Amino acid sequence: MSVESERSGSLEIAMSRAARLLKAEPELAAQQASEILAAVPDYPPAALLLATAMRRKGELKSALDLLTHLVKAQKNWAAAHYEYALALGEANRGDEAIGALQRVVQLKPEHPEAWHYLADHLMASGDANGSDIAFNRHIHCSSQNVVLQQAAGAMVKNDIPTAEQLLKSHLKKQPTDVPAIRMLAEVAVRCGHNEEAEKLLLRCLELAPGFDAARYNYAVLLHRQNDSSAALIEIEHLLESDSKSPKYRNLCAVILSRVGEYARSSEIYQKLLKEYPTNAKVWLSYGHVLKTEGRQEACIDAYRQSIVRDPAFGEAYWSLANLKTFRFDKNDLQVMQKQITGTKLSNEHRVHFCFALGKAAEDLEDYQQSFDHYNEGNRLYRSDNAYDAELNSTRILRLKTNLSAKLLKKRAGSGCPALDPIFIVGMPRSGSTLLEQILSSHSAVEGTTELPEIVTMAKDLREEAETDEIVAYAEVLAGKDMDALRALGEQYIARTRIHRKTNKPFFIDKMPNNFLHIGMIHLVLPNAKIIDARRHPLGCCFSNFKQYYARGQNFSYGLSDMGRFYHDYVDLMAHFDAVLPGRIHRVIYEDTVKHTEREVRKILDYCGLEFEPACLRFFENERPVRTASSEQVRQPIFTAGVEQWRHYEPWLDPLKQVLGPVLNEYPKVPMF
Repeated sequence: MSVESERSGSLEIAMSRAARLLKAEPELAAQQASEILAAVPDYPPAALLLATAMRRKGELKSALDLLTHLVKAQKNWAAAHYEYALALGEANRGDEAIGALQRVVQLKPEHPEAWHYLADHLMASGDANGSDIAFNRHIHCSSQNVVLQQAAGAMVKNDIPTAEQLLKSHLKKQPTDVPAIRMLAEVAVRCGHNEEAEKLLLRCLELAPGFDAARYNYAVLLHRQNDSSAALIEIEHLLESDSKSPKYRNLCAVILSRVGEYARSSEIYQKLLKEYPTNAKVWLSYGHVLKTEGRQEACIDAYRQSIVRDPAFGEAYWSLANLKTFRFDKNDLQVMQKQITGTKLSNEHRVHFCFALGKAAEDLEDYQQSFDHYNEGNRLYRSDNAYDAELNSTRILRLKTNLSAKLLKKRAGSGCPALDPIFIVGMPRSGSTLLEQILSSHSAVEGTTELPEIVTMAKDLREEAETDEIVAYAEVLAGKDMDALRALGEQYIARTRIHRKTNKPFFIDKMPNNFLHIGMIHLVLPNAKIIDARRHPLGCCFSNFKQYYARGQNFSYGLSDMGRFYHDYVDLMAHFDAVLPGRIHRVIYEDTVKHTEREVRKILDYCGLEFEPACLRFFENERPVRTASSEQVRQPIFTAGVEQWRHYEPWLDPLKQVLGPVLNEYPKVPMF
């Protein structure tokens, strides 16, 4: 045997020994690798092994120093880039880890672990779509089953019917294959079949309680279904097993913000920003939490930081505009104009820029230009999001028919007798946040936020119906007996408990669109207070028209649709005034602004509360506020805002025509 062959054999034996030591005794593995490098300087496999041992010992700086040199010298070596990504992730340098992982999958597209970690980092950085694609690539690469590989490939291409067919056929043969069940649950989510997805994920966890991927999907689904309490339990369970997971921490921060745990949410975001400092979406999410907490200067800085990271990120500009009290400077206007005239801007970001520019022009009192921007933003939004005004009018008619005076009388005395809830309903942008701030300044009342539980309850009831029509739940509700109605009320009280942070006897549920569910609220919570916040039709409707909503409220992106929705709202409320006389307390926004103390006393009398001067100094209340009016309600009442819509009156004829008598007789209600 030649000397060279002998040397090569000894080197191979030494490397093999070091590799075996790596997992159990990284200290000894590092010593072995160092000895190899002493004998064979700059030997890449030994350098990689030494860096890996250093990382596992917690010597991240030394590992990264070595790996930085190694990946520069070995630009096309996937293994080196993968180890570099792991070290970057453990060093909380998430942005750089994403780049390193993207290099790995570029060099080795079938690297399952790289796709898995890339999915985690992308989810933490706010790129949910990219994360889904990466995770499906992980499944495709890691699965030894050809059918699952094909299904994962179909999901990457968003070919959902093919993926569904493959998975269902496979599960007929292997019904306990948990990865396949989890994939089918994802298919169900993409199809909007959340109930089916939940059953599949629970089956996964029944068969394999330690299947973290399924538990994470379950936590996400619970969050999307507004079951925040259950979602938080699941994500905290996952964090117990992997407290460093970026996507677990990101989801936890989102859920904590939803349930009012803003301090904890803010703390998580601050840590994530150290790991993903160049990520515009994480900065934006952090800004939203700061806004809710009332930390305006820090909030503005976070939004600015988001813009620095991505000047084309229209949502960051709109978030600044949506503070309402913020004013753009000349440089901001120039940058926004440059962005919106570009051809590469996505439709979503273009919509955000339109609404932001509309607000900027409004502040400059250029109302023609302001309206043009708002109008264009609404037009662009409508091009991607259909709204059926006729369907909504049909919904109102069916609600009135099913929740008749006869039914409500028959069910008198039903429901949970709890006195706690005070519902504030009405149109969005009707002054409901102002009423919430006033009431929550009372020592006996806790302000929460726009709670989703009533809407979720309506969706759950609809799933019991034989049809998926949006108001089918009212027919199901009408068939419930006294015990079932009481159980629904008790369920509401239980599920809202997570949002209550004090022992105050009353709490506010300020979800404006709950006016659609007043009949259900009355049946399941007969002692709850219901306050209807009403604002001048033109003031309310145009305020909605110039508001970009994060989700929902599709009726608000067209003047005619907006006017018809307001008309339907007044019609439904008139029905409940007739069948439940005196049940609902109506507050006219303009009266509250003009005669604040008088109206506040009326509200408190209706709620059975003693007058407290703090309710008139609501702007000193430091409670978190999540809605678009968060900064406005932290200031004394601003009377000039009442007539702001008049600057846009020349362009509101389509709105006036649809409103008709509802506008002409305001604040009185016309005969329907």
